[in-house]
Amino acid sequence: QVQLVESGGGLVQAGGSLRLSCAASGRSFSPYGMGWFRQAPGKGREFVARISWSGADVFYAESVKGRFTISRDAAKNTAYLQMNSLNAEDTGVYYCAASRSRYFTYDYWGQGTQVTVSS
Repeated sequence: QVQLVESGGGLVQAGGSLRLSCAASGRSFSPYGMGWFRQAPGKGREFVARISWSGADVFYAESVKGRFTISRDAAKNTAYLQMNSLNAEDTGVYYCAASRSRYFTYDYWGQGTQVTVSS
């Protein structure tokens, strides 16, 4: 069984930064890649960024490109999301997900961490 645990969320002023972490555990954890999603109040879950476990394939949503950076530390089974220049539209619950497939099917999900940006 694979478990994903997010951390690093919190309250930050507009223009500030946060770094989210997603720690994975489980003997069967061998992902093709990982991704970050978010869900704002009253809205559906939206894609933020993804990375292949090799680090060679990285992709961002247009809304965060140039402000967010996704990375991973394979030795620690951990993915990160560095978020800079935050604005109120970035407020929401952030989820990490792991995919066993190169098609990023996102087979495992974390419980989420709250990010609140005050304007």
